[in-house]
Amino acid sequence: MTVATLTCIMVTLCVLFYVFYLPGRMHLGPDKTRLAYLQERKEAIYENLRDLNFELQAGKIPDTDYVSLKSSLEEEAAGVLAEMARLERTPANPLPGKGARV
Repeated sequence: MTVATLTCIMVTLCVLFYVFYLPGRMHLGPDKTRLAYLQERKEAIYENLRDLNFELQAGKIPDTDYVSLKSSLEEEAAGVLAEMARLERTPANPLPGKGARV
């Protein structure tokens, strides 16, 4: 065998080892909850609203587009906030109390 063939075999083995063995041992971080996802979405919507206001003041978009985009973002924000409030009211893992019957 030539040196090039041996090198290709070693590289292939290393890649296969990395792809199939190492990612299983890597720590991927905590799982996201629905509430954490909604919090990130709320922040993104608020940032979009700030950008939209800036673009209106800079004269980049017409007033008619601003009104429609702003109302769309506000409706989305209201939906996200309502779902966040609903999730915060209900316990994530309800545990049966002393008087609960299973």
